[in-house]
Amino acid sequence: MNVEIWSDVMCPFCYIGKRKFEHALSEFPHKEQVNVVWKSFQLNPDMKTEPGKNINQYLADIKGWSLDEAKRMNDRVTAMAAEVGLSYDFDKAVVANSWDAHRLIQLAKQHGLGDAAEERLFMAYFTQGRDTSDHATLLELGTEIGLDAEAVQQMLASDQFAESVSRDLYEAQQVGVRGVPFFVLDRRYAVSGAQQPETFLGALNTAWSDWEKANPVVAELPTDGPACTPGEAC
Repeated sequence: MNVEIWSDVMCPFCYIGKRKFEHALSEFPHKEQVNVVWKSFQLNPDMKTEPGKNINQYLADIKGWSLDEAKRMNDRVTAMAAEVGLSYDFDKAVVANSWDAHRLIQLAKQHGLGDAAEERLFMAYFTQGRDTSDHATLLELGTEIGLDAEAVQQMLASDQFAESVSRDLYEAQQVGVRGVPFFVLDRRYAVSGAQQPETFLGALNTAWSDWEKANPVVAELPTDGPACTPGEAC
């Protein structure tokens, strides 16, 4: 059974949602038969990379908030991340367009390393303050997870996998993605936002019980979990 996850590497709730889903999956009796497929999504396709500006300042600028207000908001998100064992450092997070990071993920998926790429990019962005649009950084991260350095270099020097990213973005529109993370189970059920593990587990059980049904309609489950929406500095 496929579980497709639309996500952006600059979305803090996507990393939190990844951990909560992983917790649920660890308790799912059929976990060995679940295939997780990561899908590209860009919250802000027009975002310009600004290595000298961290995400707190960026959020303050676009929201018209003070820097202290932006920090307080991100402190709350940091606390949520800590609850699932993640360490966020928004003071170091670099404002970066995620397009090339998504192309790296698409390359990684070709080699069975999609989940490893997502995890490494999340950590680089939210914990280590790395510029995830920088090609040298992406080369380093890609080789760390086991990708061939020459393959990564060739991808970054071309438009390779741009079509794959665009296809994921188009599919997101078709299945009704309004914010991320967005989980689609067996192309029948959807869970939006960083829900609690028990919600994900319930969705997995429901989707599994309908495994042999051919109904392609996506029925959306709870959508009140925290999520990032397009255009937001999240």
